[in-house]
Amino acid sequence: MNKRVVITGTGIISSLGTGTEAVWSKVKQGISGITTLTKFDNTGYSTKVAAEIRNFSPLDFIQKKELKKMDQFCQYAIACTRLAFEESKICLEEEDRSRIGVIVGTGIGGMDTIEKETEVFQKKGPGRNSPFTIPMLLANMAPSRIAIEFGLRGFNECVITACATSNNAIGDAFKVIQRGSADVMVTGGTEASLTPIAFSAFCSTRAMTNTDDPELACRPFDADRNGFVMGEGAGILILEELEHALKRDANIIGEIVGYGCNCDAYHIIAPHPEGLGAMECMNLAIQDAGIQANEIGYINAHGTSTKANDITETKAIKNVFNEHAKHVAISSTKSMTGHLMGAAGGIEAIITVLSLKEGFLPPTINYKTPDIDCDLDYVANEGRHTEIEYALSNGFGFGGHNATLLFKKFAV
Repeated sequence: MNKRVVITGTGIISSLGTGTEAVWSKVKQGISGITTLTKFDNTGYSTKVAAEIRNFSPLDFIQKKELKKMDQFCQYAIACTRLAFEESKICLEEEDRSRIGVIVGTGIGGMDTIEKETEVFQKKGPGRNSPFTIPMLLANMAPSRIAIEFGLRGFNECVITACATSNNAIGDAFKVIQRGSADVMVTGGTEASLTPIAFSAFCSTRAMTNTDDPELACRPFDADRNGFVMGEGAGILILEELEHALKRDANIIGEIVGYGCNCDAYHIIAPHPEGLGAMECMNLAIQDAGIQANEIGYINAHGTSTKANDITETKAIKNVFNEHAKHVAISSTKSMTGHLMGAAGGIEAIITVLSLKEGFLPPTINYKTPDIDCDLDYVANEGRHTEIEYALSNGFGFGGHNATLLFKKFAV
C-alpha cells in the first residue's frame, strides 16, 4: 500500500522577500516583486524589467569560507533548505539520515560562474580559472551541497527539465517516499540565471516582455500580454511520510496526492498548439490521485504571460475539466514573482499548499483586458477566500516537458 506524503516545511527566496511568511503575505495582497533591472547595466536589452533579489544575505545561512566555492543558485538552495528545516522543526540529530534524501533541480545551473570564469579565461588565459569552476557550475551541486551541509545520506538526484524542473523534482520526491524508499525528502528548485548573457539570450527568443513599466510587464491571460518576466530565487519543501510526521507531532501544512509527467514531443520551445501534452499531464496527476476532475477547485497555472502559453494552457484546462472548467479558480502568481525558470514550481507549489491550508486563493494581478481565447476564472487582481479541498500546480518547460502536482488540504 502506498504511503501518504505530507508537507511539513517550506522555504522561499524571491524578489518578494526571504522566507515563506513574508512572500505569502505579499502574494495574498497582490504585491509585485517585478522592478526595473538593476543587477547589471540593462542598456541595449529589449527587456528592462526583472524579478530580481535585492536584499538576500548569504552569510545569514552559509559560512563565508564556503561562499567562494558556491554559485548563487546553490546559495539560494541551501538558504531555503535551512528555512524549510526550521519551519518543519525536524531534529536531524535524532533522525536516520540515510532515510532523508534530496531531489532539487535547476533549469540552468551555474550561469553566473560560467560567465565570470569565461571572462577570466579571455583576459588571463589558460590556467587562471578558479579550481572550483566546474563544481560551482554543475547543476547537481544544488542537491549535493544540501546533502553535504545537512548530512543527508539518502536518495539524491538533480532534475533538469527547464521550467518544469521543480514540479518534476517534487513529484519524483513524492514517489520516493510513497514507495517507502525514504522517510523525508528535501525537494524543489533553485535558479540564479539573471546574468548578462542569459538575459540577452532570453531576449533573443522574443518570449520576454518588451514593456518597460514594471506594473504592466507581466499580465498572464490578459489580452495585452506580450511576454514573461525573468526572475530568480528558490522554493524548497520538506516532504515527509505521514506516520513519520505524526510520530514527531509535526505541523502538517498540506498533502501531495498526485503527480503527472510527460512530454509534448512537439517543439523545442513552443507548446503544443492545442495543449495536448498539458491536458494529458493534468489527467495523469488526477488519475494518480484517484479522484475525479470535478473535485479540483483551484489551479496555480504555469501562466507565463506569453501569447502561446496562456492560450494553450486554457485550452488544456477546458479539455480536462469540460463544463467544470468554468467553476475552477485559476491564478498565475508569476504576475507577482516573475518566472523563476527551474525554481518556479517550487515557489508555486508552496503557494498552492498554503492556498488550501488557509482557504485563500491568490490573485492574478495586472489583469485588465479580457482575452476571448482566455475566458476562464483567473482570480483577477484580488485574492479570494474560498475553501478548496484539491488543487493543481502546473509546470511546463522548453523541450515540451510537462509536470503537474496535485495537492490536498490535509486531514488525518
